[in-house]
Amino acid sequence: MSKKKSTTVNLKTPYNFNVQWEELMENKDFVKTFLSDVLEKYIIKQRWYGGKSSKLKYIELAEYFRIQQNEEVYYGLILEVNFYEAFYQHYFLPIAFVSDESFAKDDRILPISIQNQEGFIIDAINLESFRKVVFERILNAVPKDRTRVQYKKSSIFTDCQYESSRFMGMEQSNTSIVYNDKYVLKFFRRIYADRNPDYEMSRFLSEKKDFKNTPVYLGSMQIKDHENTNITIALMNELVPNEGDAWDYMLKEIHKVFSNLEYKNINISRLPHTEPFERLTIRDIPAQIIDWAGLNVFTKIQTLAKRTAQMHIALGSEFEDTSFTPERFNGDYTVWLKNRLLYQFQNRLNAVENNLHKLDGLALELANEFLERKNEIRKRFLNFDWTKLKGERLRVHGDYHLGQILVKNDDFYILDFEGEPESTIRDRKVKQPPLKDVAGLFRSFHYAIYATIFNNQDNYKYKQEDLFEAGEILYQYFIGLFLGTYVVEIQNANINIGYQQERIFLLKYSLLEKAVYELGYELNSRPLWAVIPLKGISNIINH
Repeated sequence: MSKKKSTTVNLKTPYNFNVQWEELMENKDFVKTFLSDVLEKYIIKQRWYGGKSSKLKYIELAEYFRIQQNEEVYYGLILEVNFYEAFYQHYFLPIAFVSDESFAKDDRILPISIQNQEGFIIDAINLESFRKVVFERILNAVPKDRTRVQYKKSSIFTDCQYESSRFMGMEQSNTSIVYNDKYVLKFFRRIYADRNPDYEMSRFLSEKKDFKNTPVYLGSMQIKDHENTNITIALMNELVPNEGDAWDYMLKEIHKVFSNLEYKNINISRLPHTEPFERLTIRDIPAQIIDWAGLNVFTKIQTLAKRTAQMHIALGSEFEDTSFTPERFNGDYTVWLKNRLLYQFQNRLNAVENNLHKLDGLALELANEFLERKNEIRKRFLNFDWTKLKGERLRVHGDYHLGQILVKNDDFYILDFEGEPESTIRDRKVKQPPLKDVAGLFRSFHYAIYATIFNNQDNYKYKQEDLFEAGEILYQYFIGLFLGTYVVEIQNANINIGYQQERIFLLKYSLLEKAVYELGYELNSRPLWAVIPLKGISNIINH
């Protein structure tokens, strides 16, 4: 199907189609009407739509399939959104027809009339009856389903029935439904022609490795496209009752730490420092630092380090499933890595040059340092000699930060294994050094410290540069203690993450990569925060 120009539809006059709902998608006039500018206007308003920074050209229907139980039929659509910038994205949109005037007023896509019954096409996820059908199809899934729309379930998902469903809340890229206040079904909105890494990782960790600190895998919904490729549409896991995510938790903890500066009348210039990347135990942390920050935040970081190590131990202990078996570094990986990073680095250089006028103070100073030392940074990315690396690469989380971790009863649960949003689906499945996840979390600690300073400017009596100095000292103790705990756990399980110098090299390399990645987002969205990744970059190139 080729539709190079949008059809304009009059919203006040419903189109009448003299076919049954069950045959509507075979009607070419309906499909043409549906793929009109009305759909474009609807899609660009949705939170899950990821093309907001590009100009939409036209929408095509890539696939459609029935989601049904007995006589109850809904349609799942995979829409190909084409952009003027010469690329496209695929999105999942399930649709239903409703005739109730008072229903789903904000989620109507198209007014139509089917065999003279007036109503609206809406996103079916708004209908409880649709949500119930999907739940029951997964619950009643049969083994070795060979049909085009495949429902799968874990052996432990039994002995229950549909009771209730509700939206989980404010999400960006997907839509999650809570069932019976016990289960979560995530509908993936951005669709890729492959199994979603979140499905693969969740199922592997939960079913095959019995990793306790991630939500238990319960089931999924997939389709085979016209090229016979498996596409993940939805993933069902247990709901982990929690007290929020680790990002909010750490913001509160770090706020207490900064509040203690004044409460305990601490002289920041006299606080003891630690060497970057030095492995620490709680006993190695000076009494002055414990007195300032308290013990609780450090014991939590130890727990988080253990859970991260246990995740990597599970991911590094597979020897049958080749998509999860550990691999050595090699030339192919190195070429892939360098090409990717050099492209990204050039993109960020351009972004900094174009946004210098938005920066001042420390951010401007660090941005100028970034530009002046661009050749040195580029050389650091090129200086990746795989022949000197003895460790192994594993499937990793790929987008590991405090927002992907839930807090429950003084423990942590890791979720959302979809990978880095900017990466292709294939890139997200490339085996990486597990220290890349560790670096992602370290960048998240760095962010949490600076975000606390920015969010509480009026609450602290110290100058901002003094708070930055205290924050950097705190950050070094955080990462030192994390490393001290993590490395012991990993080595005790015989997971090979390399020798000491190799680990520090990989950490620095990954921290630089992550900070450069973050820089693009900050410059585009909130330039005042660009100081955080710029400081992260400066820390690496000056040590």
